[in-house]
Amino acid sequence: MGPYSILIGLSIAVILSYLFDLAARATKVPSVLMLLLTGIALRQAADYFDFALRVPSVVLQIFGIIGLIMIVLEGAMDLKISRDKAPLIRRSFLAATLMLIVQALAIAFLLRAYLGVSLQSCLVNAIPLAVISSAIAIPSVAGLWGEKQEFIVYESTFSDILGIMFFNFALQDDFAQGVSVVTFSRDVLAIVVVAVLSTLMLAFLLDRIRLHIKFFLIFAFLILLYSVAKKLHLSSLLLVLVFGLAINNADLFLKGPLKQWFRPDRLASELHQLKSITAESAFLIRTFFFLLFGYSITLANILSFSLLLQGLLIVAVLTAIRYVYLRFVARTDLVPELFIAPKGLITVLLFYSIPAEHLIGEISENILFVVILLTGVLMMIGLLLARKEPDIGEY
Repeated sequence: MGPYSILIGLSIAVILSYLFDLAARATKVPSVLMLLLTGIALRQAADYFDFALRVPSVVLQIFGIIGLIMIVLEGAMDLKISRDKAPLIRRSFLAATLMLIVQALAIAFLLRAYLGVSLQSCLVNAIPLAVISSAIAIPSVAGLWGEKQEFIVYESTFSDILGIMFFNFALQDDFAQGVSVVTFSRDVLAIVVVAVLSTLMLAFLLDRIRLHIKFFLIFAFLILLYSVAKKLHLSSLLLVLVFGLAINNADLFLKGPLKQWFRPDRLASELHQLKSITAESAFLIRTFFFLLFGYSITLANILSFSLLLQGLLIVAVLTAIRYVYLRFVARTDLVPELFIAPKGLITVLLFYSIPAEHLIGEISENILFVVILLTGVLMMIGLLLARKEPDIGEY
């Protein structure tokens, strides 16, 4: 295949993704589902014409990691922190924490009863299925407004961060022992310190660099810090969240002596362009990740009654726990909050991070795809049931 053919294909993919975003506004069908189904259709066409194109898992992981960073950064830079938002942040954090733990344990015990493998391996495989994907949730709730939108943005972002922390905790050799809690607490403290220091450094660079090209330098530093923290088994997504929140709320954080080193007015002037470039980058990376993930799925492997039944059972357990929490613990609205708990990018990334000794044959990419598809359909139902926001006629 020549370079121009590849460029034509890449261009068509981006155009299709933009059209899917427009269609998602009108139909409430998540654009991610359209991208996944397009990827599957491309795989079927490639098989029909005997066109061999293997997608290495490392390529998917790279797209997924960068996409996750960009999407969480984009969501964080849309959030304003104020005293009146404290109850909302506290409520969304509590929801993300309790539902993640209960859902992961429920799926883990289900896997243990069904497969008879160790509880640690079951939990490691269950956590990716319990984490809400901010990469899907945040773009999909753009049509909502007020606290409903903010709750889902906060909850999904917290779920991503806590999911990674819980996943790292479950992977410890001394799991389920007292010393593991000490190790986990030490890691949390370390990542908080690193997050604060790295945010100060990145904000300083953003404030001081006067060259025309600087935003991708910031992204490079952010990805570098994220990757190094990840190699140290720290919850590196917290770096991204803290940086995004600090930049968007600079006037709140930059008090006293910090104003001598940072200029909130200059940071505010850079914020609009940073948001725009982040959103464009997130859109591009998300497009290729979900197309490639769909392409990596073999249709024949997912057209299995037992596989669909397993996927339905997992989603039913997750949804039932979410219903109980929202209805009886949080005592909040069920529409659309009950339905918007999609699985996606973070699910795939955590699955690819499972060490060989904890892999369970029955939990594969195919079951991940079924769960992602079913939770995507549920999210579509929730968005359809939600009140429609007035159209502003912009594309």
